[in-house]
Amino acid sequence: MTRIKYDVNLMKFISLFESITRARVKDCISKDERLIFIVQPGEMGKAIGKKGSNIKKLEKSLKKKIRIIEFDDEVAGFVSNCIYPSKAKDIEEREGKVMITPEDNKARGYIIGRGGINLRELEDIVSRFFEVDEIKVV
Repeated sequence: MTRIKYDVNLMKFISLFESITRARVKDCISKDERLIFIVQPGEMGKAIGKKGSNIKKLEKSLKKKIRIIEFDDEVAGFVSNCIYPSKAKDIEEREGKVMITPEDNKARGYIIGRGGINLRELEDIVSRFFEVDEIKVV
C-alpha cells in the first residue's frame, strides 16, 4: 500500500467533482489526459448522474477524460470494479498476488491491454489501497 499524496490541482479536481456530483471521493489519480476518481461504496449512481450527465459536464469543464471506479473493501470486489465492463469468472488473492480468470479472450485482451499497459495501471490503482505485489491474468 503506497502513501497517497495530492498536489493542488488534484485537490481542485476532487473539490469540483464532489460539488458537481455530490458523491464522496476516496481518491483521484491523474494519468496523462485522464482523471480516475475512486468513489465511496454506494456512490456510483450519484457520480455518474442521469444518463451520464455528471461525467459529460466534468469532461467538458476539465477538458479531460473521466473514469469512475467504485471502491470495495475486498480486493476481489475492487479489482472487479476496476476491470468493468469486462467480466471475470474468478478473482482470487493469495499472498499478495491477485489472479484474474477472464470469461473469454476478448476480456483477457481488454484487461491486459496493448503491451500490458492496462494491467500495470490496474496494479498501480489496486496497490494504493491493498497490499498487492502482482496481478496476473490466467
